[in-house]
Amino acid sequence: MEDKIIESIAYILPAAVTGFVAYYMFNGFIRQQNADKKLELLAEKKKEALPIKLQAYERMLLFCERINPAKIVVRIQPISDKANDYLQLLLSNIEQEFEHNLVQQIYLSDTTWTAILAAKNATINKLKQVAETSNSANDLRENILIDYSKALPPTDTAIGFIKNEVKSMF
Repeated sequence: MEDKIIESIAYILPAAVTGFVAYYMFNGFIRQQNADKKLELLAEKKKEALPIKLQAYERMLLFCERINPAKIVVRIQPISDKANDYLQLLLSNIEQEFEHNLVQQIYLSDTTWTAILAAKNATINKLKQVAETSNSANDLRENILIDYSKALPPTDTAIGFIKNEVKSMF
């Protein structure tokens, strides 16, 4: 009887060991396959999201170019001779541009978005500051052009952030 038990163990033990080894090998293989599929899906998602992100960066760069004080006064003509009316027109144009592009912040980093906000606010504050010393709309336009011929506009800083972030994506 003992011989039969030992003989049974002699048959069962190698089969059990082989079964456990096969189980762990197949389990590891399946885990590796799942990890590879997840990696492929992640790469595909990034590939699909890249054009959308680039479009967001393009739009925000265009926003910065459009609110550049030296360019906005050339693009937008005064509606009256009053400096305050022209200032309000410029400010409303900047706010409209900003609201139109507000959703783009989803695709930008926090630092780039902060730089864009800072550029917008600095531009608005500087326009208000220059308007205080201007007597007419044309005087305001001239003062803005003179003021920004001496210093870089704050939008250039935001554009620099945008360009650096896009470069880092590649």
